[in-house]
Amino acid sequence: MTTTSPALTAMTRPGPTRRILRALAIASCVPYVSLKIAWVSGSRVGIPEGSALLNDPGLMAALNLMTVLMDAAVVVLALLFTQRWGMAVKAWLLALPMWAATGLLAPIMVGYPAQMAAGHSAPSEPFLDEWVFTVVYSGFIVQGLSLGTLFALYARDRWSRVWRGRVRDLSPALLPPVVRVTAVAASVLLLVPSALHALWLAGSTRGLSAGLITERGSDFHVLEAVRLLFVAAAVAGVLMLVFRLGRSLPVKAPLALAWIGSGGVGCWGGWLLLAALVPQSDPADEPTAVMELAYAGEMITGILLAGCVAVFLRRRAGRSA
Repeated sequence: MTTTSPALTAMTRPGPTRRILRALAIASCVPYVSLKIAWVSGSRVGIPEGSALLNDPGLMAALNLMTVLMDAAVVVLALLFTQRWGMAVKAWLLALPMWAATGLLAPIMVGYPAQMAAGHSAPSEPFLDEWVFTVVYSGFIVQGLSLGTLFALYARDRWSRVWRGRVRDLSPALLPPVVRVTAVAASVLLLVPSALHALWLAGSTRGLSAGLITERGSDFHVLEAVRLLFVAAAVAGVLMLVFRLGRSLPVKAPLALAWIGSGGVGCWGGWLLLAALVPQSDPADEPTAVMELAYAGEMITGILLAGCVAVFLRRRAGRSA
C-alpha cells in the first residue's frame, strides 16, 4: 500500500483557500497588463499631455513589454505554488523570482497605504493620471498578499524543516567565516546610501536632482522612511542569522526579515538604478551621480545580503535532510 504526503495532496487537490488565492493573484495582474498592452499598441489612456512617457515611444514600448513579462511571472508562480509539478521545481529556480517579486511588491504594500494616510501629494506635472496609480498599486497590493500567502503555504509544505527551532538552536559551524565577513561588509557599505536617505528624510537636498527638490512632498518623505525601514529589516535579519543574535526568537522571524528586507533593498535599488538610466526630456529631472551611486549601492548590498540568506538556507536544508 502506498501513501501520499499531505504536501503532495495539497498541491494535487488544492483546497478552497489556495484556489481563491491563486485566482486573486492572477486576476490582480489583469489591470496592469491590460494598461501595458494598450500602451504598447499605441493607446494613450491614462497618460496626460506632456508626459515624459511620450518622449521616447520605442524605449517605453521595450520597458512596457519587460514589465508585462514580470507580471506574467506572477501568474506562473501562482500556478507553480498550487500544482503538483511545482514541488519538483528546483529551489533556486523559484526562489530567485519570488525573492525579486517580494522585493518589488513589499515596499509598495507598505509605502502606498502610508502615502495615502500621510496625504498624497501629486506632482505638478504628473506623468500618469492619478487613477492609474490607484488601479495599479491596488493590484500590486493584492498580488503581494495573495502570492505571498501562497508562497508561505508552499514553503511550509516543502521546506518547513529549514526554519524549525529557535535561533539558539543554530549550529555555530553552520555558516563559513566568509558569510559572516560578507554580511558585515554589506551592512557597513549599506550605511552610505542609508545615511543619504536619512539626510533626505530630514530635509536635506544635498545630492538630489533639481526636479526632485522642487517636487518633494509627503510622498517623497514617506518613501525615504520606507527605504530605511527595509534597510533595517535586511541588516537585522541577516546579522541575527549569521551571528545567532536574538537567541530566543524562532528562526523564521529573522529569516523573514532577511528575505523581505534584502529583497526590498536590492530589487528597489536595481529598479531605481534602471529608471535613472532612462534619458529625461528635462535636464532638471536627470538623477544626480549621488542618487545613482545610492541606488547602485543598495542593489549591490541587497544582493550580497540575499546571498548570505541563500547560503544559510542551502546549508540548513542539507543538515536537516
